[in-house]
Order: sequence, then structure tokens, then C-alpha cells
Amino acid sequence: MSLREDPASHAAALPMLVGLMRAKRFAPLFWCQFFSVFNDNFVRNMLAMLILFRIGEADAGPLITLAVGIFVLPSLCLSGLGGEMADAQDKAQVAKRLKFAEILVQAVAAAGLWQSSLPLLYAALFGLGVISALFGPVKYGILPDLLARHELVAGNALVEAATFIAIFLGLIAGGLSAAGRAPEGTMGQLMAIALACWAASLFIPVTGRASPNLRINPNVLASTRDLLRELRRDRAMWGHSMAVSWFWMTGAVTLSLVPVVIRDKTGGGIGVETAVSAFFALGIAIGSIAAAFIARGRIVLAPVPLAALGMAGFLIDLGLATWSLPVATTEIDVRAFLSSVPGLRIAFDVTGLAVAGGLFVVPLFSAIQADAAMEMRARIVGAVNILNSAFIVAGVLLTAGLQSRGVGLSEPILLAALGVLNLCAALYVRRIILRPTA
Repeated sequence: MSLREDPASHAAALPMLVGLMRAKRFAPLFWCQFFSVFNDNFVRNMLAMLILFRIGEADAGPLITLAVGIFVLPSLCLSGLGGEMADAQDKAQVAKRLKFAEILVQAVAAAGLWQSSLPLLYAALFGLGVISALFGPVKYGILPDLLARHELVAGNALVEAATFIAIFLGLIAGGLSAAGRAPEGTMGQLMAIALACWAASLFIPVTGRASPNLRINPNVLASTRDLLRELRRDRAMWGHSMAVSWFWMTGAVTLSLVPVVIRDKTGGGIGVETAVSAFFALGIAIGSIAAAFIARGRIVLAPVPLAALGMAGFLIDLGLATWSLPVATTEIDVRAFLSSVPGLRIAFDVTGLAVAGGLFVVPLFSAIQADAAMEMRARIVGAVNILNSAFIVAGVLLTAGLQSRGVGLSEPILLAALGVLNLCAALYVRRIILRPTA
């Protein structure tokens, strides 16, 4: 049953998805987002694999968690500014400028790879985080300008699927670079994808200014505060935003813990790390597209608490599956990993967690876009991104502290604990989000 019935016809999902991919009003945004996410995750995974297997092995867990925090931190401070820019200016023009700047940041990443320099790679990651923070309100705020209401779930599903397929490819490329691929070829690939991202942005349709009289507040802290206050005034919107932020925090913490678990408990090398991360990315894509098939042109929130229960169950089992395993003494490849019972169980749990995550986040974010007023839609998206970032930063910092030598909680215990917390999230979704709108 849909809790937000749309007067539009219950369109079949597959023709709608195919039609959007062919539409000039949507395809450029799709490909711009795809290439941008590829860039982000290429650099992030390249850095993670260098830490795990070449540079900082002794403190790999905290260093990888720190990388997640560095990428996300700009969203905490700059998403409000990004929302104001997107509402005050033409969103397509903002996208073009940001994607041009991304070319320069990728040049820093290429230099970091050439020199195997953690400082340069962290700097590039921070720069990509800044661009991501400013681009987020554009890419999600522009969707309702380009799509009809009954196309929103399908459009969001395609964007999320593109995001995580790009993550999949970026993870592979980053892992290959860290594994010893010729740096010259990798540097060329970095720059080529950045150029392709900018080129795709040139074809995003102009939308005009949603709020032409809006004056951008140069005080990013004040704009952040004001946007969160505005979001808080709408109880339903706030509830949806809290749930979306919980999803992103869960994903970020999981992706910081799983690589260490795989290396320490199974002996998985770069190939195994890349394969398991790919399972996660593909699972999100499958869950996102499944959400579109369930919706059929509506915004359906009923499956969301069930998806939260699924996330909880897979996380708890992932912790249980790895908690009792001894520390690995030899490195194994992908074939050996997937031939073992623990390896198959880890792969199943990671994929199941991701599918549930896609089913969880797509309907919620579609509801936020549909309910936001047109003249401040990008600012609402910016406020949601601020909340997302606050959850992610708090989650990864707390996780890093619990992983540290002073506390010493193991990664399997932390995964299982995160699963228990997701049981609470399922109750929150059921009681706070669904019941008031039933």
C-alpha cells in the first residue's frame, strides 16, 4: 500500500527506467553523476588499499576511517552553501563549474599516486569532498525539475544505481592502482574520467533560478544552522531525513570496518577486498532498482522498516560470522575466499545488507524531494546532506575511537553492535515516520 498515493498512473517500472535513460533531460545528469562518483571512489579505494597493503598497515583501521571522515567533513560545513548556490543560480551552470574544478583536484590525486604520497591523496580526497558537498544539492535538487512526480522514484533509483555501479568500477580501478598497475596509465585514466564528467555536465538542461532573489549567506555556519532549523520545522521531512542519514552512516561505518575484517580474519588480499566492495556496490544498485519496480510510479514507504530489519539482520550475522575466526596468517585470493564457508557467508551478508539499503533509502529520498517546495528544494537537499554528514562524521569518529588501542573493540563486535542499532532504526521508521502518515 502506498502511503503517498500519486494521481499519476501506476506506470510500469521497466519502460520508465529505459525511457529515462534515453531522455536528453535526464541522461546527461546520470552520466555526470556516474563519472563523478567513479572519480571519488577511485581515489578513496586507492588510498585505502595503499594504507592496508603498503604504507600504514599497523594503524590501517583508524587511517581508513579517517579517510572516510576527511571526504565527508566538507558536506557538514558546505552543503548549506551548495543548496543556496543551487537555488539562487541555474543548477546546470553550477554543475558545469564544479565539474571543471574536479579536473584540477584529480590532477592532485594523480600526483599523489605517482609519489605514493598519503598527504597528497588525503588532500585530493578533501577536495573531492568539497565538490561533492556543493554538487549534492544540485544533483538531487534538479531531479524534480527534470522529472514528473511519478518518475521521481525511478529517477532516484537510476541515480543510486549509477552511484554504486560507479563505486564498483572505481573500487576495481583503485585496487588495481594500489596493486602495482603502471602509474602512468592510472594517471591518464584519472584525468580522462574527470574530463568525461565535465563534458557530460555541459549537456544538463538549464532549469532557471528557483529563487532568483535569494542572497547567498557567506557565513557557512549560519547558513547551516538556518537550514537545519527550516528542516526541523516539518516533522515528516525531519523524520525522513533522520532515516536517510542513518542509512549513510551505516554504510560508511560498514565500509570502514569490512576491509579490516577481511584482511585480518580471512587473509583476503586486494583482489578479495575489491570483490567484496563490489558485492556491496552491486547490492545497492539491485536494491535501488527493486525499489522502482515496487513503486510503479508511486512513492511507497511501507517497505522501508522491513528493509531496516534486513540491514540489521545482515550486519549482526556479519559480526557473528567473523567474530570467532582466528587471525589469518596467509593471504588468499578471490577463488579461495569464495570457496570457503566464511568467505561465502561474508559475501552473502555484505550483498544482502546492500540490497536492503537500496530498498531503504530510495523511497525515503524520493519522498523528501516530492514534498520540498520548489523555490527551496536544493536548500532542503543541502540540509539533508548536512544531517547525513553529521551522522557519518560522528559514526566514523566514534568507530575510530572504539577501534583504537585504548578501547580495542574488534571490528566483528562493532559490526554486530551496528546491526543491533539498526533494529532501533527499524522501530524509529515504523513509529515516527509511517504511523503519522498512515
